[in-house]
Amino acid sequence: MTAYEFSADPARLDVDWVHAILSTTFWARGRSRATMDTVIAASRNYAMYADDGAQVAYARAVTDGATFAWVADVVVDPAHRRQGLGTRIVDGLMADLEGLGLKRVLLKASPDGHELYRRAGFDTLDEPETWLGRRLR
Repeated sequence: MTAYEFSADPARLDVDWVHAILSTTFWARGRSRATMDTVIAASRNYAMYADDGAQVAYARAVTDGATFAWVADVVVDPAHRRQGLGTRIVDGLMADLEGLGLKRVLLKASPDGHELYRRAGFDTLDEPETWLGRRLR
């Protein structure tokens, strides 16, 4: 049985793997490697690694470090799904963010991720009609 390790060390990231797996998702398809490099540099990055050192999951949080964070790009390698890695990476990410004293953490959940995020304490927004967004592209 494979043992997995959570890490918040950005130096350990396999950026080629992160870009390749995110390129298979509906939300990041077409994202260039240059854009991915920028995204990683501007985020708090999290990963899960198999016992052979291979990266098998990724998530990130964009935050001001004091009041707000947005969780994005949570993905698990298909060969390692259904082993609790999504839960473990989100739990590790949230534990890391809790130390910042943030007031709110948001995410836009994919249709198949709602239960995972609910187990991590996320819920629908109070007064969602007060939240607005502006698409730039």
